[in-house]
Amino acid sequence: MIAWLVLLQASVTIAVAGPVTSPEYLPLHLADAEGLFAAQKLAVTLRPLRSEQAAAEALRSGRVQLAATSLDSALRLASVEGTPPRLVLGLTAAPPVALLVNPKRAESIHGATDLAGQTIAVPAPGTAEDQALGLLLARAGVPMHRVTVTSLGERGAARALESGAVAAAVLADPYVSRMVEAGTAVVIADLRSLKGAEQWLDGPTVNAAVFARAEAVPEAPILKALGQALQEAIARIVSADPATLQTRLSEAVIGSAADFAMRLRGSRDAFLPGGRVSAEAVEHSIELIKRRAPLPKVVKLPRRAESLLVE
Repeated sequence: MIAWLVLLQASVTIAVAGPVTSPEYLPLHLADAEGLFAAQKLAVTLRPLRSEQAAAEALRSGRVQLAATSLDSALRLASVEGTPPRLVLGLTAAPPVALLVNPKRAESIHGATDLAGQTIAVPAPGTAEDQALGLLLARAGVPMHRVTVTSLGERGAARALESGAVAAAVLADPYVSRMVEAGTAVVIADLRSLKGAEQWLDGPTVNAAVFARAEAVPEAPILKALGQALQEAIARIVSADPATLQTRLSEAVIGSAADFAMRLRGSRDAFLPGGRVSAEAVEHSIELIKRRAPLPKVVKLPRRAESLLVE
């Protein structure tokens, strides 16, 4: 009875990483729009922010109780006095993006190991595409200083790849699907599914997730209700027609209707079943993150990866 009374009174503010059109964080926007949080007796306020870094910083400062952001950003920017936040629910295994090459380079570049000495385009520093490139290079054992990364925006990166101005690019849908269909790009590493992420990152991983500060984890009934709402939202994302979902969501979340449909189809297989994250996935992800770029010295990682998970 006491736990249920606590749940009836529960209000939670969640920082949600941007951009607002990101498919990784769509479950939160959909759960809010369709009243799935309210159905679980939760009064949830979403605070959309411009980036994963901004969402992590909001959690660290205590401006929100939870943050939906990447593990990388959570570790680097949400630690409080060196103590990392706790992961309460997994969303995706990896950013739903792909490493593309110009068709003329497909015979010489077969994967991230062949990118040494090459120029690679990403939309911008700190984006999911940029982080994914770092993970792929880390897994392949290619140091970042062995490649030249240029930030050109999504359209600029796509055009540079099509023209041959860069050897490769990391992009998300709708660009991946459109370029492959047009024959202007070839996928050489695809992280848009659980199977692909495990293949190209050499093991189980976690990327987007919901985090809480270690000293302020919400009560178990609240987290259970939150998880149920988000899993219902994911189930709808996986099964529903894009046009049906568009009637529920704001124009800001949808963006272009055609783009929304492609983003949705390109990310449906990236969500973690039941939001479950294993200690192995956390450990492997942290290893790749540290290989990509060392964590701040003040961050005190626990000896056991499962200590970062909320049971």
